[in-house]
Amino acid sequence: MLSIQGSAYAANVDNQVVDGLLGTHNSLAYRVAEIERHLHSSGRWFEVAAAPNGEIHVADEIGSGGGAFQIDAGNDTWGDWLQILGSSDTPAQAGRVYFDPHSFIVEDTERASTYFIQMTRGASGDAGFAAGQYTEFVYGASVQKDTGIIDVHTGRAPVGVKLWIRCVCPGQNTGTLDFYFGIHEYEG
Repeated sequence: MLSIQGSAYAANVDNQVVDGLLGTHNSLAYRVAEIERHLHSSGRWFEVAAAPNGEIHVADEIGSGGGAFQIDAGNDTWGDWLQILGSSDTPAQAGRVYFDPHSFIVEDTERASTYFIQMTRGASGDAGFAAGQYTEFVYGASVQKDTGIIDVHTGRAPVGVKLWIRCVCPGQNTGTLDFYFGIHEYEG
């Protein structure tokens, strides 16, 4: 029988007291707590800020802002990056130190078309993209003015990190998509 007591692997196997996300980073208990938090946490949802402040504050929690965000594709190319979280928009829950986007609710589409979407985090959309801090997903609008849900899987980021998004509609010379988005936040 293999014994790991006292070895370099002991902290990651978790033969110690389980304290979830406040415990040993990358331990089994830490990972289970992270998954549990992601699947069963209270999320926070965002819309355009009613009174934005540059890149510091661009999003308000739903019900208190200025409505849905809108991205617009370019002429058969990527549209401009749109900032959807400012440096002061997280944490939404006191004491949280990380967040991850988990879902988008599509409220409206300009076209019955496929939308390729990129989301990144960093000082700017271009900076986050160049650093490889992005994820991509696809939304297929079956009709004009389509509505739906997009589930997103991405890594956690420290609170205060700016979030950016853009889209392209292949073969189209524009294509708006209006949405709200939700995040999960974590203690550690």
